Amino acid sequence: MRKVSHLLCSVLLVSAVFSCKDAEVDPEENELITTVKLEFTNGATVSTFSWKDADGDGGSAPVVDKIILKPNTEYSVKVSFLDESKSPAEDITAEVREESHEHLVVFTPSPSSLMAYTYLDKDVNNFPIGLSGKVNTGAAGTGKLKVQLRHQPPVNGANVKNGTAAPGSDDANVDFDVELK
Repeated sequence: MRKVSHLLCSVLLVSAVFSCKDAEVDPEENELITTVKLEFTNGATVSTFSWKDADGDGGSAPVVDKIILKPNTEYSVKVSFLDESKSPAEDITAEVREESHEHLVVFTPSPSSLMAYTYLDKDVNNFPIGLSGKVNTGAAGTGKLKVQLRHQPPVNGANVKNGTAAPGSDDANVDFDVELK
């Protein structure tokens, strides 16, 4: 009887371990993003700048446009993400919009006085998304703009997106040179 009891306890223990493991949510894989496009609009003037890394990580260096904007000017901005390693290219932007409660586009200018980004789109939980917004440029000068697409999926069924860049991982993390003239 004692052997049966130990065997039963062992089976229950193993079952509990595996059922707990099954309850965990595996983090989703990050998307392959080969192209990041930024479209700046001021009045009738539309300027598009892109970061392209056709072969993904490794291999050839990315081709990056220099962002040239007017100083002390407001622009509306649209961001798009593509996987051009496939034919036809896959528009990742649509997936980001669909799963907006799991994504955040983060804009980090350096120096911070270079420009200020304001989010114009929100997800179902009223957190920013960042696919559309506005930029107010600062005084004439140069710097960098880091654009990150943060993937912030739920963990163990609980939402982690909180409007900050901290949770999650990068689907994209690119730098643009910027000149305001």
